Amino acid sequence: MACTTVLVGKKASYDGSTMIARNDDSGSGHFTPKKFTVVKPEEQKRTYESVISHVKIELPDNPMRYTAMPNALEGEGIWAASGVNEAGVGMTATETITANARVLGADPLVVYEPAADGREEKAGGIGEEDIVYLTLPYIHSAREGVQRLGSLLEQYGTYEMNGIAFQDKDEIWWFETIGGHHWMARRVPDDVYVVMPNQLGLDSLDLQDALSTGKEYLCSSDMKEFIEKHHLDLSKDGILNPRDAFGTHDDSDHVYNTPRAWFMLKYMNPHSFKWEGPDAQYTPLSDDLPWCMVPEKKMTPEDVKYLLSSHYQGTEYDPYAAYGEKSMRGAFRSIGINRNDFMALIQMRPDEEKDTQAIEWVAYASNAFNVMVPFYTEVTKTPDYLSGTAKEVSTDNFYWVSRMIAAMADASYHKSVFHVERYQENVAAKSHELLNHYDALLKEEKDAGRRLALREEANEAVAAMVKKAAADTLDKVLYELSNDMKNAYSRSDA
Repeated sequence: MACTTVLVGKKASYDGSTMIARNDDSGSGHFTPKKFTVVKPEEQKRTYESVISHVKIELPDNPMRYTAMPNALEGEGIWAASGVNEAGVGMTATETITANARVLGADPLVVYEPAADGREEKAGGIGEEDIVYLTLPYIHSAREGVQRLGSLLEQYGTYEMNGIAFQDKDEIWWFETIGGHHWMARRVPDDVYVVMPNQLGLDSLDLQDALSTGKEYLCSSDMKEFIEKHHLDLSKDGILNPRDAFGTHDDSDHVYNTPRAWFMLKYMNPHSFKWEGPDAQYTPLSDDLPWCMVPEKKMTPEDVKYLLSSHYQGTEYDPYAAYGEKSMRGAFRSIGINRNDFMALIQMRPDEEKDTQAIEWVAYASNAFNVMVPFYTEVTKTPDYLSGTAKEVSTDNFYWVSRMIAAMADASYHKSVFHVERYQENVAAKSHELLNHYDALLKEEKDAGRRLALREEANEAVAAMVKKAAADTLDKVLYELSNDMKNAYSRSDA
């Protein structure tokens, strides 16, 4: 799946939160309805079987409750995608990445092979369909998430290359698969943010640390031997660059991937480098864009949402631009595209009690035209407006309303964009207002049962607020688009 990820260390955020966020995008040619749910321990299977790869895995008997963003329609598996467990660990999976031919030749992907010509079926490895379900209910820290997923990958392998983020209130770890069974991970430094656009991203790997104390890096136990045996280190100075060793630098990356990273880094660090012009230090085609940077100002959830909604605003590459060279509009793949299925931003707030620490901000459909809203994750249920996504299009559901607003606003962009901007500003302000209100109530309440009721009441209040705002915006963009119909005629009938 094509996706974009943003990670924010606790010293880079406005309130000391760790934040991990990702757009989940459908593949070309289809859209995937999603829903926001809670998975309870009794609902978690003890023997798991993947729909895509048919791999069977025995799971522990002590799963925790967790939130998830699974597919709303059956048929392709669970795809839990993003969530927070009751131990206060967040996870988002996955960011599809790539590996070069040398890596895939040395450690081939573990691909499902159906029974044929007298040959028995051969199960494949694990993939995006499975990873959250197999990992999140059983981990108590971000580091533990890396270790559990690493062990699963070494045992069962994978049929695709993926990047995964783990988070608790203190740390964020970024995990990347390498070939069928190998992996590496790095702790995100506290004072930086990270942008990931469907490429193998890590630009450093300290093998000595990863294979000993594991303070800042972790990796497969045989990584050193794997690199040496297959001559994967391309450095001349002896300093391993994982992008060169394991990744790709295809021409298509310069249209599809690197420009996304360039725009996000340019937005958060506009004065740190020269980003445009003939003497630019970095361009949309640069293969050496930093994996992480210290932002010029502390980052907010709204900054992350803007990055994950962007379409090269202020540049000649904006497909909606009314300025610049026309031939360059839409030259690069935007971050906020029509095939965004959802965005989840998980915020771990350090100054709150454990049961109110995690907030999961959720948005559906194309990020350029949608809004994100916050929910407490330590709950037993989620509002119907977000959990009730079905196959049938309905204005009673946040996913479908968001899809309709996006399609109509895109088709009438220059008349509808201000309605969308007001919608986004209004919902963002109301979201913080409701969070502040219920945070204050929860600080005064000590009874565990009443605290749970307040958190679920807060979530329902947020859902009611955004339902009203979305309906109002849908009405306005429908009006604008209706006025642009080809059969419009200015003279009244009367």
